[in-house]
Amino acid sequence: MPIHPQPVSAEPPLLRRLQTLCRGAELPGLGARLADLADLVAPDMVALEASMPRLRPEASAVERSASHLLDLGGKRLRPMCVALAARLGGGFDERTKQLALAVELVHAATLLHDDVVDVGETRRGAPTARLIFGNAVSIFAGDYLLVDALKRVRQARVDGVLDRLLDVLEEMILAESLQLERRGRLDTTEAQWFSIVEGKTAALFRFGMWAGARAGGADPDQCAVLERFGADLGVAFQAIDDLLDLAGDPDKTGKALFADLREGKLTYPVIVSLERDRGLTAVIEEIVAAETPDPRTCREALERIERTGSLRDGRKLAQMHADRAKRTIEDLPPSRARDALRTVADATIHRPA
Repeated sequence: MPIHPQPVSAEPPLLRRLQTLCRGAELPGLGARLADLADLVAPDMVALEASMPRLRPEASAVERSASHLLDLGGKRLRPMCVALAARLGGGFDERTKQLALAVELVHAATLLHDDVVDVGETRRGAPTARLIFGNAVSIFAGDYLLVDALKRVRQARVDGVLDRLLDVLEEMILAESLQLERRGRLDTTEAQWFSIVEGKTAALFRFGMWAGARAGGADPDQCAVLERFGADLGVAFQAIDDLLDLAGDPDKTGKALFADLREGKLTYPVIVSLERDRGLTAVIEEIVAAETPDPRTCREALERIERTGSLRDGRKLAQMHADRAKRTIEDLPPSRARDALRTVADATIHRPA
């Protein structure tokens, strides 16, 4: 898809939402830190959005399907992490921009594929690409974005990054395969949940931090530190995602409550709750099996899940990994970028979507 620059906001959507949340929740300290983060990354994110693939007039159905998802925006958290990692070294340049774009395109590709596998109907508050263009086109659109991402990494010519991305893609596919095998299985364990999350979600955060650091000229030890930061950030991010599936605001998350569960994906709180309340199994089975679950059944499930304490423990898990991510970077040289990464870790716990 040729690039046609369009007017873009200087502030990533995630930061706008989080700043609003922090004001509403009377968290002025985090709100001020988010404002500084937004100021730091604004030029990088403007450059990224201006270079996002755009449609050409004669675009194919595959290109239109890919563009449908990209035009819906998103948090842009992963490319923002690439930019911050690079700013710990030489800063954000054309090579870093291509790597940040590649990370976002890989993420978008997985969403297009996921919506087909999960028979998803909404994404970011809009109909999924598969509903508009069909399953086959949506799959090819995901493949198209993966190829585009690989080309951008090759174009960046940062030593070792292309090989690392290929390894990460393999890891992500294997994690997706495990998740597919466990689809609808109520005997899924916490260990299996971690295996899926570390491969499917955390791996791309891990790669983005390492690639950004590599492009910014960081030494191998610093790259390893930032890679560990990304791994813990990814787990924290997914743990909060799992909570939002059960207790989020659909107007903010862009998807209905219990969407993951209805797709056969067992979230962390559900796994823990099933271990603590054996009688919950029949209720969860009814939700998974129903084409349109009874709202009363969903309310009963949520009440029982809350009583087990699993929502509280899910948030504790997210907080533990966010704190571990922050400790990982304590010994890096002081800088606005390092402080911004700490802010990202804290904000991940409070995000509304």
